[in-house]
Amino acid sequence: MWKGCVRWAQVSRAGFYRWLQRKEPGAEETAVRAAIQEIAVEHHRHYGYRRIAAELRHRGMLVNRKRVLRMMQDDNLLAIRKRKFITTTDSAHPFEVFLNLAKRMELTAPNQLWVADITYIRLQNEFVYMAVVLDAFSRRVIGWALNRSLRSTVAVEALQQAIDVRKPRPGLVHHSDRGVQYASDDYTELLRKQGATCSMSRVGNPYDNARCESFLKTLKQEEIYCHEYRDLEDLRLHSRAFIDEYYNRRRLHSALGYVSPEAFEQSSKEHVCPAAKLSFKRHKEIYPNDPRTKRKPGTTRIPGRSPE
Repeated sequence: MWKGCVRWAQVSRAGFYRWLQRKEPGAEETAVRAAIQEIAVEHHRHYGYRRIAAELRHRGMLVNRKRVLRMMQDDNLLAIRKRKFITTTDSAHPFEVFLNLAKRMELTAPNQLWVADITYIRLQNEFVYMAVVLDAFSRRVIGWALNRSLRSTVAVEALQQAIDVRKPRPGLVHHSDRGVQYASDDYTELLRKQGATCSMSRVGNPYDNARCESFLKTLKQEEIYCHEYRDLEDLRLHSRAFIDEYYNRRRLHSALGYVSPEAFEQSSKEHVCPAAKLSFKRHKEIYPNDPRTKRKPGTTRIPGRSPE
């Protein structure tokens, strides 16, 4: 109803809702509440009040977060409670490990840094494994694969999909943990053929691969934990819909200024971006005996940050 009024009056949505709030506050309240309910249902109650407030702004409704939170509490529309996220990595292998370059990169465009990770998913009668590759600049999933085996095959399949989709130029940096799947000859050789440089997280430091960890957490909380899949193919079908159609194209990402990864990449194409920069400060792992890398007494080091 209100959309038709906006078109008929030939005014902006924001201007129309400001006028409505002044003239008919009750009608404006009803319109906002209806929009909140629509967004909550559309996103399966996985959007919190911050994302819903951002979506309302995209729709021309200038509503602050506190008001959105109050309405969601009144209508019992708060996001579904989340489960604990668990990952495991086997780094006890004889393969080469690589210096962490991702931590020192300042990204300006897609295809400068890819990040990869693997997680397990429990079905009714078995465990299966998913490998993903994200473009770190936009958080967009550019490759993913499912397999019943945790061998390097599942990681290689995800990487090959990313390569086929993006066709990256030489100079790409690929970052992962030190798991055997990413250090294997098959995986590193595929990267070398693309002219890519390998980068790996430090031992026991999950913050170095936080972008991938964040996506896998979102995947499990908003898709995996909400369904019971018949088998691997059923999981593959739902995963494709969630990743390719919803997460990449529609889901608002707080780290991207509340736009989707696809929209963020589209906006970056409108600007001429410089090449990525590498910052090599005197990190403790490179200069262990340099006094400038040692903390002063009484100071606390923030996890995931190298000392200045």
